[in-house]
Amino acid sequence: MEPKIELAKLRDFGEIISDTFQFIRQNFKELLKSFFIFCGFFLIALSAISFLQQYKIMHVFNEASAGGPQTFSSSMSDFWVSYVATMVFSLLTMSAISVTVLSYMALYKQKGNVAPTTDEVWGYFKYYFLRILGGSIIIGLLVGGGFVLCLIPGIYLFPIMGLIFPIMVMENATFGYAFNRSFQLIKENWWATAGAVLVIWIIVYVMIIVITIPASAVNMASVWLRPQKIPQLSTGTILFSVILQTFAQVLLIIPTVGISLCYFNLAEHKEGTSLLDRINKFGSTPGEQTNLPTEEY
Repeated sequence: MEPKIELAKLRDFGEIISDTFQFIRQNFKELLKSFFIFCGFFLIALSAISFLQQYKIMHVFNEASAGGPQTFSSSMSDFWVSYVATMVFSLLTMSAISVTVLSYMALYKQKGNVAPTTDEVWGYFKYYFLRILGGSIIIGLLVGGGFVLCLIPGIYLFPIMGLIFPIMVMENATFGYAFNRSFQLIKENWWATAGAVLVIWIIVYVMIIVITIPASAVNMASVWLRPQKIPQLSTGTILFSVILQTFAQVLLIIPTVGISLCYFNLAEHKEGTSLLDRINKFGSTPGEQTNLPTEEY
């Protein structure tokens, strides 16, 4: 039987990437179950709002071509309302995905590499959701501001900010503590961490592109088949595209697991917490569950 992934251990660049996919493979059913239970509502709501937004975009161009500037102005006001709603539910969905996966991993580690139940994940989810949501807004402003002012600060902050949520959940920390600790952990290890995160995100983006290729093909076909008309999409085409985009949200599990393994690697590199845990458990009574083999003499 394949041994379960140990989260708290030292890993090199390649092991972080390979163990990311191995962890997901070993916990595929349980992790997906928690994902759809706790993120399902947000995914459905985001899909509905995204569909309405794209539907309104189609009508903006249609009405602009037929009704003149006044109609176009009225249509654009409706479009901006749906756009803001899409951004809000995108933030809620991303926060829900992060909390679900991180809660699952924290419980997995606490239980000695055993998959947690949905009830256990729910206890963590409702405790951390608002914290992660508030942190997402702050991180978005910091990283976004870094990219606006200059690309280099944004690039520098990207892997550091990614460590904040794992620290908050794994160590039950406040945002301020996690913010400072993320800088401490990544010190002298920025390049390796940034490289692993970048490669994982590239893999995810390629997978998303592959998933959404059918929708892109349908969109291109609709333009080629009706070149004499203003480019527009049918309701069925928009719905098909939104469904594929929603399905692609599942892939966000991958970078969340990857950055969490980066956190565990950095924590082990700095502090060796898993070794200390094993030393502390040497004094446990025989009847107490320690997840370590019993001593033989």
